[in-house]
Amino acid sequence: MLRRTFVLGITRAALFAVSASLLTVGALAADVVTVAGNGTKGFVAGEHVATETPIGEPYGIAKGPDGQLYICEIAAHVVRKLDEKTGKLTLVAGNGTKGYAGDGGPATSAQLNEPYEVRFDQEGNVFFVEMKNHIVRRVDKQTGKISTVAGTGQPGFTGDGGPATQAKLNIPHSIALDHQNRLYICDIGNHRVRVVDLKTGIISTFAGNGEKKPTPDGAKIDGAPLNGPRALDFDGKHSLYLALREGNAVYRIDLMTQTLQHLAGIGKSGYAGDGGPAKAATLAGPKGIALGPTGDIYLADTESHTIRVIRQKTGVIETLVGDGKKGDGPDGAPRSCRTARPHGVYCDNVGNVYIGDSENHRVRRILDAATK
Repeated sequence: MLRRTFVLGITRAALFAVSASLLTVGALAADVVTVAGNGTKGFVAGEHVATETPIGEPYGIAKGPDGQLYICEIAAHVVRKLDEKTGKLTLVAGNGTKGYAGDGGPATSAQLNEPYEVRFDQEGNVFFVEMKNHIVRRVDKQTGKISTVAGTGQPGFTGDGGPATQAKLNIPHSIALDHQNRLYICDIGNHRVRVVDLKTGIISTFAGNGEKKPTPDGAKIDGAPLNGPRALDFDGKHSLYLALREGNAVYRIDLMTQTLQHLAGIGKSGYAGDGGPAKAATLAGPKGIALGPTGDIYLADTESHTIRVIRQKTGVIETLVGDGKKGDGPDGAPRSCRTARPHGVYCDNVGNVYIGDSENHRVRRILDAATK
């Protein structure tokens, strides 16, 4: 037990850091805890204690090279970051006003329109996709200035073979970057994955033929249909992992063979199959995907209100958080902690799984003991 003199003398931020550390390594490590958001939708400018602050529908989440957790808030039209050591939220991009403005200036003064997912290149520059603006933007690590790297701001399908900033995207959602300076974009409305060579700025279609049909196992990426390519993650080697929203399935894209390999989902919407092969399970509109340190695949199975995991060693699917019913927690036992249409999921290199619990306006965390 902490001594009273210590508690009276400690700052709130330091106490938060001690508590977070105990949760990570102690007996409660496998419990779900809220790390950001007070359950109300909103945005307050400035630096604030994360668990006491409104956040606006957290979607994509990811840790940056600085170790901080970046959070896309679609209702607040901002990207913020959480320092878990201090428990504080600070602004990265957006001024809280919906729009498309500010390129060339400070990212924190720019107008965004529903930033959905955030990623980083090897230099630490921040990339995020704005679905309602049909663009991908970049925040320079050194200057903090914002620019558009893909899209014109208008929906459509044009521009392959030319500059990405002159090409049209159609409700893009997810992005991923590989080690070759390539930016991959889930171009949902066009049922394609597009790719931008960041060295040349040229965009092209990487996967998908525009058709909303089932994807055959083993199909070549250039001619395969993709039904609602929604979420992407890169394994750091030679594979991308892709979740199909309308297709209710997960595929691995082998960058060496340029083929799609079926990993999960039978193509029908539902919440079934836990404890068995992921390929035989039903998924419910997965909208987030993340790779864990041991190769496990985490899914924000949005319409079942759960976080599910596909174990790399066995191919078995499990539910990590939730019971299939919509709700708001309570924090604690993972299967008893309900979520409300989660869109974001991220797993760090020690097995902490972060959840963008979207309609509860919270970011939650659980340590997946199975990664140890």
